[in-house]
Order: sequence, then structure tokens, then C-alpha cells
Amino acid sequence: MAFISTPAPAGEYLAENRSEAGYVPNFAITFSARPAVFEAWKQLNGAIKANMDLRRYELATVAAATALKSSYCSLAHGGVLAENFFTDAEVAALVDKPAGDPVDEAVMTFARKVALAADTVTAADVDHLRAVGLSDEEILDVTLAAAARAFFSKTLDATGTLPDAIYNNLSPQLKEALTVGRPIDT
Repeated sequence: MAFISTPAPAGEYLAENRSEAGYVPNFAITFSARPAVFEAWKQLNGAIKANMDLRRYELATVAAATALKSSYCSLAHGGVLAENFFTDAEVAALVDKPAGDPVDEAVMTFARKVALAADTVTAADVDHLRAVGLSDEEILDVTLAAAARAFFSKTLDATGTLPDAIYNNLSPQLKEALTVGRPIDT
């Protein structure tokens, strides 16, 4: 499952991190060795999401995750987009190109740039987001979502944490498009 050994989740940690589907996700198992870090991650991610529209958060997150080649995060957040906002085909297309909407396209392009090469972001990149209607606070939100995704994605990939086997239940189209790095667990 992962390159590192971690303690088997137990007790309160196990109960708090069991998914709605009734299993403990692989990422929670990896973080069981450092539960305080995982709690801090959940607080940070929750604070970022609290200020964003769910659709925009998921678009920025999928853009960052696919750019970083994180299958785990791409599958999880692409699944949210497919369940709530887009068809499977539309989500699959987001992997190779930003959405057709100018605001969505600008958000995804910016999130990819933040995830891969934040040092190359320019005032013109930020001005483009303003030009499509984002406020400075909204630009910060997209930046935070992409930067935070880099932390989580890189942690999972560096430890060899595979996407949960439940992602095998996604449509073949989504599974193929969103498995951009490590394979899904069996």
C-alpha cells in the first residue's frame, strides 16, 4: 500500500477518519504515524474550502492535482466534479485542457502554474484573473487551494500511498483520465 510502515489506525483516530463509505482511506493510514500533522492538514484544507465555492475549489484542486500527476487527488476531486457539476466526459477532458468557460479556464490555468512553477507567476497572470472577474481574495483562495494540494499530493506520492480501491468503481472513462500517476490500489 505505501513505501513506509505506519501504525494501524485505532480508537479515536480510526473513528474520526473512517469515510462515509465505511472504510479508512489509504491517506489516513499513511498519516496515522503523524496524527497531529493530519489534523493540521484537515484544518488548513477546511479553512481554504470555507472561503470558496465548491465548484471553483474542485476545479482548482483537479488542475493542481493533474499537473502534479497525483492520481489519488485527481480521482477524489474529479469524482466530486463528476458527481456534482459535470459529466464524466467533461471531467475527463479537464485533464488535458481547462474548462471552456473563461473564468474556469483562467482558474485552472493559474492553479496549474501555482502547483508546478509558482516562481513563474507574474502580475500579468494575476491581472488576467482580475480581468475575468476574480477579486484579490478569490485569487488568494485559488492560490491557497493549489499550494495546499501540492503539499498533500506530494506527501502521498512520496510515501507510495495508492488511491483507494474504491476508485475502481468510477466509470472507465474517469478512471483512465484521472489516473495520471500511481495506479489505483487493488
